[in-house]
Amino acid sequence: MRPPRDPTRRRFLEASTGAALAAWLRPARASGDAGPPDAIPFVGEGDFPLETTFGEGLGQRRGLDLATLTPESLLTPQDRFFIRTGTPDGIPPPSSWTIRVHGLVKAPQEIRLPDLKREADDRGAPLIECAGNARTAHFGLMSAARWTGVPMARVLGRLPLLPRATRVLVSGYDEHSVLDPGSVPGASWVFTLDQLRGAGAFLSTEMNGAPLRPEHGAPVRLVVPGWYGCTAIKWVNEIALVDDGIAATDQMREYAGRTHQHSLGPRDRELMDAGHRPEGPPLARDFQPAAIDAAAVPIRVERSRTTATDFRVVGIVWGGSAPIRALRIRFNPELPWAPVEEVGHAAAGSWALWSHPFRSPAPGRYRIELKVADPGVRTRRLDVGYYAREVEIPRA
Repeated sequence: MRPPRDPTRRRFLEASTGAALAAWLRPARASGDAGPPDAIPFVGEGDFPLETTFGEGLGQRRGLDLATLTPESLLTPQDRFFIRTGTPDGIPPPSSWTIRVHGLVKAPQEIRLPDLKREADDRGAPLIECAGNARTAHFGLMSAARWTGVPMARVLGRLPLLPRATRVLVSGYDEHSVLDPGSVPGASWVFTLDQLRGAGAFLSTEMNGAPLRPEHGAPVRLVVPGWYGCTAIKWVNEIALVDDGIAATDQMREYAGRTHQHSLGPRDRELMDAGHRPEGPPLARDFQPAAIDAAAVPIRVERSRTTATDFRVVGIVWGGSAPIRALRIRFNPELPWAPVEEVGHAAAGSWALWSHPFRSPAPGRYRIELKVADPGVRTRRLDVGYYAREVEIPRA
């Protein structure tokens, strides 16, 4: 039996830091609307269309307009949830869907979709971020939803494993007639058993209380809280128990650089010198967990309605293994860092909002950067300014 679900509004309002923060965190504009004059757009990010599905097959994309996030809207509806890859051609219907379990088990098995759905329960609201989420996409390749599913620990705990079974290969149906020059088809990732258990990974069948849509992995998607979206395999149809000699999958090699793999060999350096992505280690056992570091990004800049030189920056914070508390901000490399004034507390694996006032000393371009002032917190992307954004402050 499923436990009762806490109301979405209450859960996320409690994750913010009071009415003062909530009052500032209303968006100044709606998606697709030019908005009032006190909304200052970010500049230098290209023309990636947000809130619009475009492309086909392996190249299909959709980005969420982060500027619309408020304390009440931190859960993303399915029709706005980001898309990195479209629904494969010829995907079997849910009525015939099974997940094949094989490899280092005493006997192959099949997991039937009705059995999975019957056992699924509330798994919280972890976000998913594409490892390729970047400024050119306005950082819109990320979203959070409330998921229903079955823990992988429970699934694996029922399997009669052979002693050599140390890793799990999870694969999904990923056959496309329309390809993407920047990607290879074939969605699969290799995890250790402890990685799946420790992350609280689960096989999801619902998003926000409704069945998954095909573009989001229906009928079954793997969700690995705290890991990049390349590990959240969609259209799961195979689970193989394997040993430490298993090779890295094509998807692992494709995302080696984006998931910050450290063990890059001579071949990787050759690829990087030629302007290509590194492939990472040849064996899955040499890959580091594709965990999302603590991160933060501005999502909108609002001019005060009463004073032309006063602004407020609103952003989101997510990632890492513990709530981020020592968040710092600056508005150009030559300016000092300052503690962010208001920082919400994210639910496990999800995101929260922050806000900070900014008084512009003069018109011009400002680069908004963030960091976590805690040497014990890993922040590789923040360290290189990956989530920095720029605004052009006009004359009053």
